[in-house]
Amino acid sequence: MIDPELAARFDELEAKVEQAYKAAESTRKYLFWTGVVTVALIVLPLIGLAFAIPSFITNYVNPLNAATGNTTSTVNLLNSLGL
Repeated sequence: MIDPELAARFDELEAKVEQAYKAAESTRKYLFWTGVVTVALIVLPLIGLAFAIPSFITNYVNPLNAATGNTTSTVNLLNSLGL
């Protein structure tokens, strides 16, 4: 039915397609884990800083207010600065 030479070429092509599929899957997994690590190392700390920075500002501004005799609260000070 099928020429033996043609069948051999089909088998060879099938092997190459399988190798290409494995390489593509490996690349897909690599890119997925790169994205996960990027989110874990960059985005999550930025979200944490959004909550930590106001606390740091309060810790630094309150002693300054006490030293200068200023009675305005940190929240009022930040509001006056437009933050």
